[in-house]
Amino acid sequence: MTAADTDIDRVIRATWRVVQPRLIATLSRMLRDVPLAEELTQDALVAALESWPIVGVPENPGAWLMTAARRRALDHLRRGKMLAEKHDMLARDMLQEQATVPDFDAALDDDIGDELLRLIFTACHPILSREARAALALRMICGLTTSEIARAYLVPEATISQRIVRAKRTLSESGLAYETPSGEALSERLASVLEVVYLIFNEGYLAARGEEWLRPQLCDEALRMGRVLVGLAPDEPEVHGLIALMDLNASRARARTDANGDPILLMDQDRTLWDQLQIRHGLRSLERACELGGAGGFYALQAAIAACHATAADSAAGTDWRRIAQLYAALALLVRSPVIELNRAVAVGMAEGSQAGLDVLDAIAVEPALTAYHHLPAVRGDFLQKLGRLAEALLAFEAAATLATNGRERALMQRRAAALRDQCL
Repeated sequence: MTAADTDIDRVIRATWRVVQPRLIATLSRMLRDVPLAEELTQDALVAALESWPIVGVPENPGAWLMTAARRRALDHLRRGKMLAEKHDMLARDMLQEQATVPDFDAALDDDIGDELLRLIFTACHPILSREARAALALRMICGLTTSEIARAYLVPEATISQRIVRAKRTLSESGLAYETPSGEALSERLASVLEVVYLIFNEGYLAARGEEWLRPQLCDEALRMGRVLVGLAPDEPEVHGLIALMDLNASRARARTDANGDPILLMDQDRTLWDQLQIRHGLRSLERACELGGAGGFYALQAAIAACHATAADSAAGTDWRRIAQLYAALALLVRSPVIELNRAVAVGMAEGSQAGLDVLDAIAVEPALTAYHHLPAVRGDFLQKLGRLAEALLAFEAAATLATNGRERALMQRRAAALRDQCL
């Protein structure tokens, strides 16, 4: 592959990562078949991979992919001998939209957020298992691979793959409507939808793979969908809790990377860069969740932890780590998760000393789900370094670098290991 081909391939994949969920949402609306919509958007990607290296990258790559995907959807409708009126209507709509929205980027308005929510609500139908709902939506909305989704859930990749295959088959055979439900139907899907939006935000906040630590467009998309959900379910405390959590975490965005895009950990961030307006929005949403009786909810508890950081006096030293440890303990009672215990270990270490944190860590180190989780040796390395056990800390950071699947995190762990290696010589 030539350098030019490599550049074109990079453009295709970068464009695809951004526009894929919108393509699926648009085709799902046309076809009323989510798995088929995903299949046809993949066909559009294949067409780009075949065409662009020959004819060059189009002026508006996103619009090219959208047009290619829509044409495939219309071809499918023709082959299916749909009613002539419906075919003509869809064709006119396509031509009209192409004429009025020549710039794909300009089309990314709030209405798209509604379309993505309809897609998520469809994927989160009760006919699917809870685990399958989230896996399917993450595959379609985030474009995550099965290995990345498996990493998010700390389960084997084969398990996620089976869930997605079964979910697609079930949706195809059921003929479910592509819609945003209301009333009781909305309520029974809401928890799964919140979970998906939360995981979309998390993937944007800390990308599982690739060379960039952040995917800001996913954070923005999750926040936008969260605000739409507040309008759909204004009296649901966990909706407000999720918005609070996302706003409070997103408020730190400018301080989380340096000029080169390398990570800056929480303890080292310049807190003057934190967005105070977004923090106030998050605190108001958390207050509303509590007023509605949801202070002990999954998202509200995490938002309360984020609020402890956001309202700390001036630095990590001024943070109420004991309160954070207590909140993690309450969260662990609500949801059994080794990752929650790992985070509690960090808070305990900050509140009571590194040895106390290491003791909590040792109690969960045997959890099978954490075997390939790079944050476990990373946290262990930090504790060991503070305790002066530099040789052990070096080994921990080297293990974390080996396990990390994000290039920026891997480089960070390698730098920390290199610094200790010099000290150990």
